[in-house]
Amino acid sequence: MSKTRKTILVLLPFLGWMIVVLNYFFIPDINDMFRKKPEYPIAVGLIVLFFVAKCIYFKFCGKGKLDEYLSNSPRIFVLLLAFFVWDLVTAKFGLISAYFFKDGSRIVAAVTGNWQIVLRHTLYSLRLLFLGYFCGLAAGFLTGSIAGWFPKVRYWVMPVVKKIGPIPASIWTPFIVVITKALFTASVVSIAFGVWFPVTLMTATGLISVPSAYYEVARTLGAKPRFLFFRVALPSALPNLFMGMFMGMTISCVSLIAAELLGAEYGLGWFINTSTAWGEYDKVYAGVIIILLIFSTVISQLFRINGKLLKWQKDKVQW
Repeated sequence: MSKTRKTILVLLPFLGWMIVVLNYFFIPDINDMFRKKPEYPIAVGLIVLFFVAKCIYFKFCGKGKLDEYLSNSPRIFVLLLAFFVWDLVTAKFGLISAYFFKDGSRIVAAVTGNWQIVLRHTLYSLRLLFLGYFCGLAAGFLTGSIAGWFPKVRYWVMPVVKKIGPIPASIWTPFIVVITKALFTASVVSIAFGVWFPVTLMTATGLISVPSAYYEVARTLGAKPRFLFFRVALPSALPNLFMGMFMGMTISCVSLIAAELLGAEYGLGWFINTSTAWGEYDKVYAGVIIILLIFSTVISQLFRINGKLLKWQKDKVQW
């Protein structure tokens, strides 16, 4: 990539940010009752700052990955243009209902003006998400490992898994609430159940699909059953396990919102539902964006760990 092209790609997000800033401060709103504050341009500028920080990192520590990362520049520019267009059709010209569709400045103000409340709901959701996810991951790994390794257990367990696993976790919510008798515990169990099925299925499938030649070679060298499981079968099943973890996280994201509607008093799902009931749609959009950022970050980190541990599979599944 030529030096001129690199310079253009680095400056392109700055151009998008300047368009957003000029539009925000110099094009009058259709309703000037909302006071202009710098929080929105700063929030948008953080996207550009993050891009520049990663460019600097890849420049000096990225081992030649700068050119690959610079390919994201046009996407960031288009994202900033989308912010610009959204503000035009909402705050500037009022082409769509201002009651239901809030411009970016009001969404950011909903977060900065209520940051303590938003932070409390976010931490509550994160605690619920990770408790349910890791409980389901542990249960699914244990079930899948036993079913995948022992054929007699698999004969009895896998039909049950295939029958009840695809059923949405929310269907079991009334039974879970009756059994646990605690809403928070019921929410954790509901999320864990949604994670348990894909992790169980993919772990068992990974263990079953290990080529028999691997075992024969290991046995020829004197390997014991414990060695065969931990050093032969399990490493071979790791790609399937990570795929189950990814599927489980996507399901847990859906289950989290449903779980927080059971009667919880905190959480982003509860926050969005309550804000909708009160007609505070700026908070609704803020909650949705926070959920989007959290879930996309968590899933990206899962694939990053997958790429570190399974380097030979790096190009087979991309995120």
